[in-house]
Amino acid sequence: MADQTPDSAVEVGVAARRLRVFLVDDHVMFRAGVRAELGAHVDVVGEASTVAEAVSRIAATEPDVVLLDVHMPEGGGRAVLEAIRRTHPYVRFLALSVSDAAEDVIGLIRAGARGYVTKTISPDELAAAVRRVAEGDAVFSPRLAGFVLDAFAARPDVPVSDPELDLLTNREREVLRLLARGYAYKEIARELYISIKTVETHVSNVLRKLQMSSRYELSRWAADRRLV
Repeated sequence: MADQTPDSAVEVGVAARRLRVFLVDDHVMFRAGVRAELGAHVDVVGEASTVAEAVSRIAATEPDVVLLDVHMPEGGGRAVLEAIRRTHPYVRFLALSVSDAAEDVIGLIRAGARGYVTKTISPDELAAAVRRVAEGDAVFSPRLAGFVLDAFAARPDVPVSDPELDLLTNREREVLRLLARGYAYKEIARELYISIKTVETHVSNVLRKLQMSSRYELSRWAADRRLV
């Protein structure tokens, strides 16, 4: 019998037992919903709402798969992924995000995530995606796979970077994306679980940082960068 590599040994192991999954998301209600939906399929061994908390608890629990939100304070999901991969390289990461922007998808995959799905995914599809990632497959929501193929085929060694976009925080990017899609402030607030006043503050900050004066300009800017 041929020797197994560490990765293949992990894949054989997870196929024969119940998966251990860790949730990272800064929305408590969303984590509760995912935990309830996945509970019949996997063992949710922990959860966290901040980068520091996630790094500490993932290291302690050593799950098979981490379901990882992209946009959180202090570096977001990518910071969690990069910290854990240095010490626990066999932990697999599946991004689960409201964002379907190309730069978010590509950034997480370059950092080492095995897949990226959006929060519109159904519970059964999510359970199947977790299983596939644990077994070594790469998993993407259908529309997102093209971003990765295009980026790696065209410029495989060059990181995706945009100096203007880098001026914005993760939350400001989320607000901008929804604003460019035509969402009203009230709808953005509901989607991101923040107040309308906070939405207004984020929009003002984005306008100031990008030196623009109207929602129309922001929408065009976002569309040019495929953020919409």
